[in-house]
Amino acid sequence: MSDDQDTMDEWAAALAEAEQADIDSEPEVAELEEFSQGGGSKLSADERRKLDTILDIPVTISMEVGRSKINIRNLLQLNQGSVVELDRVAGEPLDVLVNGTLIAHGEVVVVNDKFGIRLTDVISQVERIKKLR
Repeated sequence: MSDDQDTMDEWAAALAEAEQADIDSEPEVAELEEFSQGGGSKLSADERRKLDTILDIPVTISMEVGRSKINIRNLLQLNQGSVVELDRVAGEPLDVLVNGTLIAHGEVVVVNDKFGIRLTDVISQVERIKKLR
């Protein structure tokens, strides 16, 4: 139980550090509210309920180190110890994708022997919503 608490404390500290570093997050929240309110008008109870329903939809988030194109012949020859060259330079930020859509870039961090990602560049919420259209 103590290990679990230590892990949670370390993640909480890492998240707090990330929040402290992200000074620009407040204006984006305001932009999202303005966008969802249709130019400043207040949401009706029905619209708020619909928005709450959308906000509870689960999505898949993935981090992409890089990509490579190979033909099936080479794919079938891969085995343990094979190396696949990716299209990224070592140290370049990872892509953070939600349902296959790029939303941010980040760097790998390790907390208590587990991998995580620290977001370094986030696409604004308004831009992400516009991409959905």
